[in-house]
Amino acid sequence: MQGNEPTSGMRGVYQRKMLEVRGAFEAGGASGAVTIAARAAALDELVKRLWAQAMEQDSRLRTGIALVAVGGYGRRELFPYSDVDLLFLLDSKVPEKDVKDAIRRVNQEMWDCGIRVAPATRKLAECEKFDPENAEFALSLLDHRLVTGDEALYGSFAGQSVPKLLQREHKAVMIRLLEMTRARHAKYGDTLFHLEPNIKDCPGGLRDVHVCGWMTKLIEAAELAQKKGSEAKGVSAADGDEFRKAVDFLWLVRCFLHYRHERDDNTLDWQAQDAAAEDAVGLKGRKPKKADAAYWMRLYFRHARSVERRVEQMLDEVPAPSKLLGLKRERKIEVTQHGFRLERGRVMLQSAAEFGHDPAEDPDVVLQVFAAMAKTGVTLGRDAEERLSEGLPLLSAQLEEGPALWHHLQGVLTGIHAGDALRSMHALGVLELLIPEFHGIDALVIRDAYHRYTVDEHTFVLIDTLHGLESAQSGGMAEWATRFGGVLRELPHPGLLYLAALLHDTGKGRSTGDHTRESARMAESVLERLELDTYESGLVVSLITNHLEMSAALRRDIFDAETVRAFAGKMQTPEALRMLTLFTYADINAVHPDALTPWKAENLWRLYIATANYLDRSVDDERLGAQEESELVHRVVALLPGQKAAVREYLEGFPERYVLTRTPEQVRTHFKMATGFAGDPVQLDFRYAATVSELTLVTRDRPQLFATMAGVLAAWGMNIVTADAFSNRQGVVVDSFRFTDGFRTLEMNASEHEVFVKSVHDVMTGAVSVEKLLSGRRRGRRKAPLVVVETRVEFDDEASSHSTLLEVVAQDTTGLLRALSLTLAAQSCNIEVALVDTEGETAIDVFYLTRGGAKLDKDEEVVLRQALLQAIEENAR
Repeated sequence: MQGNEPTSGMRGVYQRKMLEVRGAFEAGGASGAVTIAARAAALDELVKRLWAQAMEQDSRLRTGIALVAVGGYGRRELFPYSDVDLLFLLDSKVPEKDVKDAIRRVNQEMWDCGIRVAPATRKLAECEKFDPENAEFALSLLDHRLVTGDEALYGSFAGQSVPKLLQREHKAVMIRLLEMTRARHAKYGDTLFHLEPNIKDCPGGLRDVHVCGWMTKLIEAAELAQKKGSEAKGVSAADGDEFRKAVDFLWLVRCFLHYRHERDDNTLDWQAQDAAAEDAVGLKGRKPKKADAAYWMRLYFRHARSVERRVEQMLDEVPAPSKLLGLKRERKIEVTQHGFRLERGRVMLQSAAEFGHDPAEDPDVVLQVFAAMAKTGVTLGRDAEERLSEGLPLLSAQLEEGPALWHHLQGVLTGIHAGDALRSMHALGVLELLIPEFHGIDALVIRDAYHRYTVDEHTFVLIDTLHGLESAQSGGMAEWATRFGGVLRELPHPGLLYLAALLHDTGKGRSTGDHTRESARMAESVLERLELDTYESGLVVSLITNHLEMSAALRRDIFDAETVRAFAGKMQTPEALRMLTLFTYADINAVHPDALTPWKAENLWRLYIATANYLDRSVDDERLGAQEESELVHRVVALLPGQKAAVREYLEGFPERYVLTRTPEQVRTHFKMATGFAGDPVQLDFRYAATVSELTLVTRDRPQLFATMAGVLAAWGMNIVTADAFSNRQGVVVDSFRFTDGFRTLEMNASEHEVFVKSVHDVMTGAVSVEKLLSGRRRGRRKAPLVVVETRVEFDDEASSHSTLLEVVAQDTTGLLRALSLTLAAQSCNIEVALVDTEGETAIDVFYLTRGGAKLDKDEEVVLRQALLQAIEENAR
């Protein structure tokens, strides 16, 4: 017991010190740098005392073993709950069995103190070897220092073993580090712009800070191995200061997250963002006043962007051979241009002596540089980047506006790599120099759980998407990329489309409420400076003003002539329609990676074709519809010889949208299902797909059919992305639901497909109660929404000639569609068409309703609105 008392005292000293460190941090008196250094110092003291106690018990420990801090501990960067990397370094003459018990006791004591120690025991010779399967250990050795133990042994380790490892294996370590970094970036979609970023592992996070340090040491080792001497490139004072501020900010935020979560959790979730803004973490003086979370995240993204920029520079300057190192871009281009050259995939500016003056201060040269980057995909060399940054004030003084500037800007915008070139211009401040209006959306965050990117990055992704239409694509969207790519190639003025894309969201930087109008107003100022003619300016302003119109039209029945007519009225020319179609395709895709589904692309294409036909044709809608129906009947009958009369009878009474949205094969399937009621009154057709599956019900019409189907799908955890309901004169209903499998039940278990269909069948026949299925699903506690959506219930009597349009915007909750459908049924409303969409946590459900075969009157709308609001509120409980 006496032997444990000193250890207990050491444990108490360490834990009291940790409480003091936390208290100082939370009071705002300690920075992140001070906090992590204080924990490292306290741990040093604890390790020294524990080892001194061990040496008192076993004199063999006095020589031949050294305790070495490596990794983050070696850098003196110990965050409140991070692991401690401790190397027990042994002389080759020391048997490991002689020290095993002592090492175990020290580690156990540290665990008892609440320290998550990550120990490693290695002989000195082992530290000179590189294992590609355990590259993390070799990287950890790059940051080392002696804590206690045999100083001579540590001297051999620091002076001989580690240098030998680096000189002999620097290329292999560098390759592995590149592979690991690229893989990590790919895991996060190669972007730092995440709603809830991991500030350690995301691009622009602390792991990238470590990569910069490791790469510097590896490059130095490579130069020493080649006997070049140390020629490590420095950075400008401004660039270095920006990077250091970013690192200090990330240190501070990681400490904040650790104390908030009380574990090594580095996820900056929404609640943590709110709390960080509340405490003004990282703002000058700490806690000057409560900050807005979106504003605070803007600060985070700007700092992360500085780190990402530095690490990309480091990875881009890895010594040859580039192929062996597996770099991202090919580096074969060597071209000399006016004031600069392209060499090994990088832009190298000529010297002032070569050019006559510094080309970094020449607007013509600088804009040609970025046009070359957009065209070829090359990047700026570090020297070129620093000179451009330093030359910005003089560049500003010499910049001319008008047609010459538009010519250069158009060269950038139309290059296949325009997105990357614009990002580089933005990071250096050149883009804001050309277009000051863009500054307002720099790192601007839209906190709605739907937008993945900041507003500026959304703009660049939109431009990337448009250029992606020009190249071959693979995957589920390849067909649609090809179709829309054909439209892009038809544009007579593609530069105007890219200019509108660049300016379309600039109004979001102003708190005016209507960003489309504000963006259009700001664009007018830009267009005036560029001196575009009236027609070109009109196209750009019109596109920006109407850039949300096509997305809004997709939430209506695009097969209703009134919808097409109303939308076409906002399009002045076929060129304006083509530009808006392409813009809408790219804009949806740039919200987040899963926003643009094949279904949305298909509907967008159909609306484009319908509107183009409306603008071009002279015949009326009814005649066109009759021709299409006759043609479809003919094609269906061809698939069902001898049943022409039966097919005509089946189709009689279906709205035109039914025959326009189904292939002849699908209509044949539905027809055959309808003829099978004698054997089974509930006919189901299930088509599984990894992205969006479809379930079609064909049965006799009866009350609450649509609501019951919505309920059983909700009970299975399916997210309905669109649905429609049709019926013919004989009362045959064809209801189709497209949905995603949120829990991947059907994807992970093929045997569940049959179970799923049987479950739906049992509910629709009344063998199983849908209420029972839903109640089982609702037992779980509802997760608090990230964003609270304000409920809206709106009616439109003008959008359709035969129905009342109802639009419901509400929080997306389990069972919402069923609750709405039940309410509509209770109010004796017939759903002609339902269009269901979900954006993040916002449900946008549109219904075309009739009552007794006619539109709803105003009094009926008032009653229905109150009933729907009550149903939504009850469903959310």
